[in-house]
Amino acid sequence: MKEQNISRKGRYTLIASLATSLLLAILFAALSVAVNSSRATPLYTQVDITAGMIFVFVLSMIVSASIWPAVIEKSIRGR
Repeated sequence: MKEQNISRKGRYTLIASLATSLLLAILFAALSVAVNSSRATPLYTQVDITAGMIFVFVLSMIVSASIWPAVIEKSIRGR
């Protein structure tokens, strides 16, 4: 039973971290494109936006991988 909870915790943590990071990267891209399109001369290039998305994704994976396990463990124990 305990091994099954550890396996579920790992799977849920990975899914939650990926989902959080993808959402933040998409939000970054949307805001970057919105700022870029509202200006007369573009502030960011496509390379800047893509590199920023990758940077946001990697950083948010690092942060969310340390936050989600505790949240998911509390959720599994609460069942």
